Amino acid sequence: MSGDLKQLQHKLQIQFHDRQLLKQAFTHASYVNEHRFSQHSDNERLEFLGDAVLELTVSEYLYRLFPDRPEGELTKLRASIVCEPSLVKFAEGLDFGQYVLLGKGEELTGGRTRPALLADVFESFIGALYLDQGLDQVIEFLNRNIFPQLVLNGKMQITDYKTELQELTQHHNLGVLEYRIVEERGPAHEREFVSEVYMEGRRLGRGAGRSKKEAEQQAAAVALEELRAAE
Repeated sequence: MSGDLKQLQHKLQIQFHDRQLLKQAFTHASYVNEHRFSQHSDNERLEFLGDAVLELTVSEYLYRLFPDRPEGELTKLRASIVCEPSLVKFAEGLDFGQYVLLGKGEELTGGRTRPALLADVFESFIGALYLDQGLDQVIEFLNRNIFPQLVLNGKMQITDYKTELQELTQHHNLGVLEYRIVEERGPAHEREFVSEVYMEGRRLGRGAGRSKKEAEQQAAAVALEELRAAE
């Protein structure tokens, strides 16, 4: 069962003017498919909007936080924040999973804790909050709940695994890295890519993500663990 959205609003110290908008943010397509004759709408359009709002707000946050860093570094930092693993972490920290309306099949297969679903719900919530209360309230929410998690002693905690792996292999002269997208799966609105990273023909890691770059980051993270365990 999904949790009470009134409870969520109280916890977040946010009161939605349009409660149906908030409900839509937490309504998965599987629930709508099982309730075709109801007035429910799923959260996919809000997810689309929330993704763009996050890109903008995180970009502004990084721009102001690091006034001396070049565009390339800021782009890498933003990509490491607005990616599935980070969004899942944010959603889990706010217990978003317990509030999602799911179809019975999705519920039975553990959808409430599925990473892609949690990441989508976080983006949908951001989209709903933007429509309901505007950009300033989104920024206030992120300043209160998300951005403090990203900085420790003036440094970003988010890791760029591909760069770290590249530096490690170059430092030890281990060989040339090659990333391959080996699989694409899922429907168009929930596309998932699978990447593998090779070094001199040897597979070091395999990872999955909602974009090719994200999948490569996850493969690099696995490869780093592999190499460090062998040291």
